[in-house]
Amino acid sequence: MKSRDILRLVDGLHRNKDIDSEIIFRAIERALETAVYKNMGKDEEIQVSINRDSGDVEAQIGDRKINPEQLGRIAAQTAKQVMMQQIKEAEGEIIYQEYAGQKGQLVTGMVKRFEGTSIVVSLEKTEAVLPKSEQIPREHYQPGERLRGIILDVKRSGSAATVILSRTHPDFVKALFEIEVPEVAEGIVVIKRIAREPGERTKIAMESNEPHVDCIGACVGVRGTRIRSIIDELNGEKIDIVPWRDAPEMLIADSLKPAEILQMTLEEGDGKNHATVIVPKDELALAIGRRGQNVRLAVKLTGWNIDIQSPDVLHDETESAEEDIFKDEIKNETKTEVSMDAGSEEHNDEDEKDEASEENGSDGS
Repeated sequence: MKSRDILRLVDGLHRNKDIDSEIIFRAIERALETAVYKNMGKDEEIQVSINRDSGDVEAQIGDRKINPEQLGRIAAQTAKQVMMQQIKEAEGEIIYQEYAGQKGQLVTGMVKRFEGTSIVVSLEKTEAVLPKSEQIPREHYQPGERLRGIILDVKRSGSAATVILSRTHPDFVKALFEIEVPEVAEGIVVIKRIAREPGERTKIAMESNEPHVDCIGACVGVRGTRIRSIIDELNGEKIDIVPWRDAPEMLIADSLKPAEILQMTLEEGDGKNHATVIVPKDELALAIGRRGQNVRLAVKLTGWNIDIQSPDVLHDETESAEEDIFKDEIKNETKTEVSMDAGSEEHNDEDEKDEASEENGSDGS
């Protein structure tokens, strides 16, 4: 490899792969050392150095200098393989270090190809993978289409680094709000919790740190422009925004809207908080939601187990309680009558004994 070829290679890899020039120079030096060792078969120390300015190569075995160009075609091929492997390892390390620090961040790429059910997405400096499990149901893409997702994970496999994307994680919705709603990005409006069933519905609890800022109004935007952009990105996924409440009964009531709450009973336990909620009979289906979706999301959002019931259950329980009270009263009255009867019988027995005693006494006289 000639001096100018080395400099051209280093400059090209530095520009295209964003790999530090010094890393590339060292990779070439180690590759040439390996080639010299395999070609010469010497046990002596082998040293190869490249002039960073001129690209000139100097090699020596022990104290004797050699010309790397004399090593032949096989040695050159070995040097190339080793060099490319080391450069690939360096590139994988750079990608890992850069993207591992971006977990949870929103990125935009382009659909490049499909590998089975996974989508390979071209990012700025590498390719990422969107697995089937992280794709929103019923979404379809074509090569060349723009795709957004958050960086879910970065995995190392040998010398390569693989970036995993997600569009189903709740943090994807959070990232979209941070982009579309300045108040969220600035921390004026805070996202407290998110409950999501991808492709169907999301419930998100917000809190405003400024008294004059309405968290729901800020997220919806003028004529719904802000929330509409987010819904469009999610391909029509419904989004319910509720104000964050410290009082659980208020948070539960808001999370079940638009259903009306008639009565609520809370039972706190050791990690098992339970809420019994009574709603109008004609709003029972609304509170539960299709296939139980509304109440399921409310449970995730609030952290409470929620049991939705109609007034009929409450009425039946009231009647049952009244019947129990009535039965208790009857029992008590019955016990009282029995007690009185027993007392009367005892009194009659005593009278009869007294009469008998008097008769016996008079006969004796």
